[in-house]
Amino acid sequence: MVLMGHSEFHQTGSLTITDTGLYQLKISGRKSPSKTFNVTIYAVFGKMKSVSVMEGKSVTLHTDLTEVQINDVIEWMFGPEETLIASIRKRDRIFFTYDVDDVRFKDRLQVNNETGSLTVTNITTEHSGLYQLDIIRWGVGIITHRFNVTVYACLPIPVITSYCPQNPSSSESSSKCVLVCSVVNVTHCGNVTLSWYKGNSLFSSISVSDLNSSLSLPLEVEYQENNIYSCVVSNPIRNQTKHLNITEVCQPCSDWVRSCDSTEAAMRLVVSALMGVAAVAAIVVLVYDIRSRRLE
Repeated sequence: MVLMGHSEFHQTGSLTITDTGLYQLKISGRKSPSKTFNVTIYAVFGKMKSVSVMEGKSVTLHTDLTEVQINDVIEWMFGPEETLIASIRKRDRIFFTYDVDDVRFKDRLQVNNETGSLTVTNITTEHSGLYQLDIIRWGVGIITHRFNVTVYACLPIPVITSYCPQNPSSSESSSKCVLVCSVVNVTHCGNVTLSWYKGNSLFSSISVSDLNSSLSLPLEVEYQENNIYSCVVSNPIRNQTKHLNITEVCQPCSDWVRSCDSTEAAMRLVVSALMGVAAVAAIVVLVYDIRSRRLE
């Protein structure tokens, strides 16, 4: 039960309640019979609203009221436990926000005194969840609205790397380049999609749930082609794009192979030279040993 309008209660004896039940009024010092009131509170449920917001931003949950009436009680609750986090009792000039035990909402809540709307500032992924608004209105009952708030972490910029196919054929080694676009640390970014675009057209894509921390998507291109590619990582409210410069990222695999062959040949020459030096050193030691024995 909620008492409203304490001053009015003392002057007229009127009582405002918010619970269903049987109530009885007795007036002391009068012979008039007591009055019994059978009160039924009707709850009106609105639709569930889905709200998406980026971490670090502010989000406002609206009551759809132009003005809170004098006898209205506004209550905001969070989570399956329906923890009370904000309330308005306009007649008593009570506009209050509460700090829950785990201080998730400490210094983050703002309630609009005129409309009853609730704002969560500097929001984090810890504030994702179900918010419930109860508007308790005299003569109407309880009007309930629910908001499913999803907070997405910031998306990283994709990284593009390249490599040459293993054991490439002569034709592949001269023209093909395999690219890989990847992102990491997307655990709290919601449903993330990684896509390759060819110009403005979607070329390929892969989607993952928020249980994955990283994902990657390969792309094979011709080294000399002039098409414009870009890699895009996105969730329902944001995207990050990395444009591809083929000449900067890709090197002809034939050059890579020749470079490997040249390196290998150089290493062979170094090894041969070292072996030659070692052989000469061994001969010098052997001659010195023979001469020493002859002198003895």
